[in-house]
Amino acid sequence: MASNRESARGLTRLIDVPGTRMIAALLTAAALGYIAWKIGQSPPQALQFAFNGLAVGAVYALLALGFTLVYSTVWFFDLYYGAAAALGAYGVFYLRTDPSLGSRLDINSLPVNAFFAAVVAGVTAWTLHTVLEPRLRGRASPAVLRAGVVLLAVVAGAYTGIVLALPEHIHLTLSPAVGLATAGAIVVVAQRVTHAVAPTVSAKLIALGAAVPAALLGAWCGYLLTGAPGAGLYLSWGVSCLLAGCVGLALYRGLYVYMRERARSPLIMLVASLGILLAIAALIVIVFQSAPRPLPDAFGSTPWNIAGARIKGFNVFAIGVAIAGFAGMWYLLKLTSFGRAVRAIGDDEEVSKVVGINTTVIIAVVFFIGAMYAAMAGILTGHDTAVQPRMGLLLLLKGWIASVVGGIGNLYGAIVGGFVLGLVEQFGIWDLAGEWKDAISFVLLILFLSFWPQGLLPRR
Repeated sequence: MASNRESARGLTRLIDVPGTRMIAALLTAAALGYIAWKIGQSPPQALQFAFNGLAVGAVYALLALGFTLVYSTVWFFDLYYGAAAALGAYGVFYLRTDPSLGSRLDINSLPVNAFFAAVVAGVTAWTLHTVLEPRLRGRASPAVLRAGVVLLAVVAGAYTGIVLALPEHIHLTLSPAVGLATAGAIVVVAQRVTHAVAPTVSAKLIALGAAVPAALLGAWCGYLLTGAPGAGLYLSWGVSCLLAGCVGLALYRGLYVYMRERARSPLIMLVASLGILLAIAALIVIVFQSAPRPLPDAFGSTPWNIAGARIKGFNVFAIGVAIAGFAGMWYLLKLTSFGRAVRAIGDDEEVSKVVGINTTVIIAVVFFIGAMYAAMAGILTGHDTAVQPRMGLLLLLKGWIASVVGGIGNLYGAIVGGFVLGLVEQFGIWDLAGEWKDAISFVLLILFLSFWPQGLLPRR
């Protein structure tokens, strides 16, 4: 049976048509010549378009990174990915803390809070049951373990509901979680560093030694957060990304995993995810209405004047987020056992099961991470423009185009394709109206599918 990688390569083989390479070279030369001509015509304006292209390309790169992770693992086009971007942006709007945007009492909804609380509770229960419970089976009875899993899941769901119901106090409600996360991160880092320096030292001994300073530092961070109400906007970023990730994981574990086992058809999976995308878009319209919604101003909203170009600090931050997202995913996929398992599943899932990889858990984590990347891209887009129900589908298509341009399945190609797409869009509307931007993207897609179907950096 052909592997997944071989099947994907078969979809992107270039038909050897006489003159194809010559046409591709001429198109490339024409594009580069046009850009050089425009740069010589007005260097300050060219700098402005270049920066705008990098800022927009950072969003596309984030989308392409998450899409590449998901697609190269399960090899089907999950349309929920676009809905995750919209959920991230609308999650920030739902939890907004800026009084200038008006009252949010007409938006905060008990059914919405209850739905996400139930999703988090379900994801927590499944995670504990799948990951933690097998490790503790010899130390406690099954009934006690099940009761503990149910209790922790209920607590996690109730805590989520409280956070969503009190967005104006999010800096207070999240302070315990931030403190615990800080303490846990310190313990993990201490274990990793000590293990690298002294591999013979017990991990339990390291955890006991780091527990007290980690607890003190975590409590201090939580206390500082209680006195920082201005952090509410940025805490809502994390909450929105986590919720989008939980929904993505729940969809995979509760729906996709059974459809993949029974249907074994990418077309059926595509139709199912299309239904999810449309359903979420309809729910967004019901809760928020169809009018575009602004997000509160984030830091760096005042532009700087550099060499005749107006550059926002927030856009520089977006570029940094894309680079950090690439670095984090590179480390995860190249230097961890999780990354090796992901690559093995992408090559051949059946063989991965045979060698003992828990493919269900690994793929669920992949969906979680991919949805978080999409949600962050939606948040960055929302702060730069506005949020609207159809933004999910458009961002989904842009992420896919960026992946095709860079090379589907290639991590390096994802970030390169995102920035290239952003630059092409911006320079393409130099002499046109901004409404042509999306048309330019799809023309670029057609050109790449016709002449460079494997992208700029094909997967090896």
